[in-house]
Amino acid sequence: MKKVAITMGEPGGIGPEVALKAAAATQDMCVPVLVGDMDVLKDTLKLLNLPLSLKAVDEPREHEMGTLGVVDTGGAGDFRIGQPTADGGRASVEAIRRAVSMVQDGHAHAVVTAPISKEALKMAGFGWPGHTEMLAELTGTKDYAMMLVGGALRVVLVTIHVSFKDVPSLITREAVLRVLRLAGQAAEMLGISAPRIAVAGLNPHAGEAGMFGEEEQTIISPAIEEAVAGGIPASGPYAPDTVFMRAVRGEFDIVVSMYHDQGLIPLKILAFESGVNVTVGLPIIRTSPDHGTAYEIAWKRKANPSSTIEAIRIALRLKL
Repeated sequence: MKKVAITMGEPGGIGPEVALKAAAATQDMCVPVLVGDMDVLKDTLKLLNLPLSLKAVDEPREHEMGTLGVVDTGGAGDFRIGQPTADGGRASVEAIRRAVSMVQDGHAHAVVTAPISKEALKMAGFGWPGHTEMLAELTGTKDYAMMLVGGALRVVLVTIHVSFKDVPSLITREAVLRVLRLAGQAAEMLGISAPRIAVAGLNPHAGEAGMFGEEEQTIISPAIEEAVAGGIPASGPYAPDTVFMRAVRGEFDIVVSMYHDQGLIPLKILAFESGVNVTVGLPIIRTSPDHGTAYEIAWKRKANPSSTIEAIRIALRLKL
């Protein structure tokens, strides 16, 4: 079976809980190996009272049902339940570094990352705004994008974690074309042989022929034309208020969205508890649950592992 490295995420949040629950639930389909602080994971296992045992390993290996391998990266130190800390940020990063190395060295098929805290990263002295940018740096990747998968929707984002006021200046012909190429790559990863890639407009009604903005005419449409000339089956720009519904109904396989909330609001309405984030463009396979650290329910046995389980399932399907 394929081996999957699952990072524990932010120790003060729900990461350790969803990682353990998801690993336990997917032992029949893969070899899940947890990567993180062994003491944190032992305490989490005790809290959950799952019929499992943890075993320290140096790398993923075939396992016995009921026993989960743990690559112990330590570092959690004085983390605090329900809030970000510098120790928690450092421990999160070390687990991710190790999991990435495991895949790069051929010891695992994919990395599945439990949620981390951007605030904890900052407290620990790291400048990354999130997982995506960190993974790009760790793998030396220049061109990358987030693809969110939930229910019948697959959404690839042109801009990610930026202020809304900065979005228009970041929508350039080069940026849209780059993400269209990555959307084509995402279709290959998913095994879609004849993908239908739709492009959402930036403005209401996709600009309504320039009445509500000119970005569709001057930037987005030329990028689509260049992508099509290069063999990428893209079309649009379509009105943002209808394109996602059309995709759900089966008209499109992937929607390229101009900004974060434009794509994630419809996806989270459709699949709030099972949405998955796939980083496209990396030389490794990486997925994650599409939710945060949920500090308010951390270490209370309330965390739902559905999204992490789905992230493992999708990771197993993907190919580079």
